[in-house]
Amino acid sequence: MSRAAAPARLTPRRVISTLSVLLLLLALAVAASLCFGSTNYRPWQLWGGGAEAALARDVVLALRLPRTLAAIGVGGLLALAGTLQQVLLRNPLADPYILGTSGGASVGALLALLLGVGIWGVNLAAGAGALLTIVVVFLLAGRDQSSTQTRLLLTGVALAAFCGALSSLLLSMAPDGLLRGMIFWLMGDLAGAAWLPALVMLGLMLLLLWPLARELNIMGMSSQAAFSLGLNHTILRWILYFAAALACALAVTTAGMIGFVGLIVPHALRLVIGQDLRLLLPAAALAGGVVLLLADMLARTLLAPQQLPVGVVMALLGVPVFLWLLAQRAGGGRA
Repeated sequence: MSRAAAPARLTPRRVISTLSVLLLLLALAVAASLCFGSTNYRPWQLWGGGAEAALARDVVLALRLPRTLAAIGVGGLLALAGTLQQVLLRNPLADPYILGTSGGASVGALLALLLGVGIWGVNLAAGAGALLTIVVVFLLAGRDQSSTQTRLLLTGVALAAFCGALSSLLLSMAPDGLLRGMIFWLMGDLAGAAWLPALVMLGLMLLLLWPLARELNIMGMSSQAAFSLGLNHTILRWILYFAAALACALAVTTAGMIGFVGLIVPHALRLVIGQDLRLLLPAAALAGGVVLLLADMLARTLLAPQQLPVGVVMALLGVPVFLWLLAQRAGGGRA
């Protein structure tokens, strides 16, 4: 990303058409998520006064709708965090899961849960863990990201493994009453997730970050370009640190460890719509929700009525894509 050309001129028609397509895909994914599961329902089955219609409404409105909204919020936050990290580190393979940001958030959240603090304490601990891992990755990988791509990935992988070991240690110390729920949550679980904070935070972050899209475009090209155009590089970098950490922390505290959304979504969108963050930021938020919704539907239907952890399903889908991207970069392709 450090040698990328300036983003092409963005037209209102292109923005409207791209976001309209993504909104349509999101609407279709929401409809499918509400209708399909261990028991399939058709929209017309929800209306009526019979016992079957009442049961269908209970299942769809009380169980599937909150889970669907949580998937939209968490998927959007993870995709947004991945987009910001790729700009921050100028690396298209940056991702909260691969670079250990999600792992740092999970360690903080698990530690807070063991200490018995409230939900705000869990969120603060997760945010501190995510921010710490982002800063450590940046400091250890070096400032000249154009010459340290391998070091960056190795640093992130090492931190992710270290956070995984810490999470295992904390789980081994957990009482039996908490252990099962903590393990399932750690694998990624949208059942019963609090959807409102994730959706509200996603909307607020888009409102706050979108006005900075032009500066982020410059920052994504190179440090020299940023300095030559008078960009306050340090302040903007810290804004990205906190924004990516906050998005990742809330996603982890809402649904546990879900990887590869922040890698697959921004990378795929760049191939289709280009690099301009004025379009890429809202597009990533929408597409992240679509991808996680599809993964959640697979988690609910593959072995129905048994439900798989959505984080496991996302990893099974994301690992082959990540390996393919690494092979492309090793072969000189444009990843």
